[in-house]
Order: sequence, then structure tokens, then C-alpha cells
Amino acid sequence: MQTIQPKVTLVGAGPGDPELITVKGLKAIQNARVILYDALSNNELLEYAPQNCLKRFVGKRAGMHVYTQAEINRMIVQYALTYGSVVRLKGGDSFVFGRGQEELAAAQQYGIETEVIPGVSSAISVPGVNKIPVTARNVSEGFWVITGTTQDGKLSRDLEFAIQADTTVVILMGMSKLDEIAAIYARLGKGQVPAAIIQNGTLPTQKIGVGVASELGNFAREQDLRNPAIIVIGEVVRFHEAFQNLQSKLAEDYKLAV
Repeated sequence: MQTIQPKVTLVGAGPGDPELITVKGLKAIQNARVILYDALSNNELLEYAPQNCLKRFVGKRAGMHVYTQAEINRMIVQYALTYGSVVRLKGGDSFVFGRGQEELAAAQQYGIETEVIPGVSSAISVPGVNKIPVTARNVSEGFWVITGTTQDGKLSRDLEFAIQADTTVVILMGMSKLDEIAAIYARLGKGQVPAAIIQNGTLPTQKIGVGVASELGNFAREQDLRNPAIIVIGEVVRFHEAFQNLQSKLAEDYKLAV
């Protein structure tokens, strides 16, 4: 009988476009006995798995939780001990608000070998493919990546520090907090900072809306922008063509009004 060698590999699937997974991540999928995959990992990647590979959906996204995190941790351990090579396929990068460390620790408690294969995080790649750089010389010297929903369901307290740092702010899982985010920017005198909401980034179904920080909720509703989406706030949004067009339209409207 073949000796089972338990191993758990965390694989970041990237932001959505299946071609944005790493070569190493793809090789891990091709050699997996079991794949536990998320809602935000592209299902096309499962086609690269061996024919006899067991594939289980364990995804979580806004308003949809198939399993609790504790249940997912137990499944990771159970499948590794039973089948051997388990790939935990997670959207973006496993360590960017992906609870990857908790899943790694669960496996390590049972002496299971672990590996981490980084993924392309949506925090950088989604603005990037839309020609919004998170940093730009003389515009933004850095960027903050913040969760819009902490463990207790609240907006991260880091947001106010990020706004005061006057750099690019990328907010993940923040669509339910748009009006709250807008109010904080307005209260701190930063309501006119350019902002973008990008839905289904890197996919053919991508939608993008632009405006200013104090109007986040309004332009999201007007343009029917929904999860999954990321929020980018900062002067770097001015590089996007849609924002430039918006500015030109506002200027033209102002001329007509006076």
C-alpha cells in the first residue's frame, strides 16, 4: 500500500483572472489529491487538477458562509491525514485578509508538512490592471491595505491613520461600509480625494466607478456596484481615464452653469 504523506499547501489563486496564478501555484494544483477552494478563486483553475482529485467548495463571501473557519480547519487536517496532498486554494494571496495563518497553524498542530505559495493580491493587481498605480512619484509615497470588515464586523480603526498619512488607501471587504468610509473622509477634510470602486477586477465582467471619497456610497448605488469589489482612494485615481473624463465633464458643466 502507498504510504500517505500528509501535506497542506496554501495557494493564492490571484485576483480572478485564471492566468494570474503563479506557475508554482499551478503545479501544486496539478499534483493535488484534494483541493479545498474558495468563492473568490476562479473555478477554471480546477480544470488543471488530476482527474481523480477530490474538489470541495468551502468558500466564504459576503452573506454566504458554507462552513465556519473552524470547520474548514478541521477539513484541512482530515483530508491531509486521509489523502496526503491537500491544496487550499484561496482568492488573492492567502495572507492578505485570507486567514491563511490560521489554516497553516491548524495543520502544523498535527505535525502536517505545510507550504505557502504566494498569490497576486487584488489590493495591488486590480488597481494595476486598471492603470491606477498604488504608488507614484510625487503623488503617493506608499499605500495602506485595510479590511473593511474586522472580526467583530466593524470598519478597521486603521482607516483614520491611513487617511492622515495622505497616501493611497485600498480597502478590501468594505462595500457594506461605503457610507461610513465616506463620512470619515468628509469629517477629516478629505472628502474630495479621488476614489474608485472596482467590481470583479481582472475578469471580463469587471465594472469600475469613479468619484470622490465623500460620494462613495452615492456613485456605487448609481452605478450598481456590488461585491466582490475593492475600493481605492487617493490622488493616484486621477491616472484613470474614467476619472479624467469625469473631471472634464464637471468642468464643462460648470462652464455651462455660469
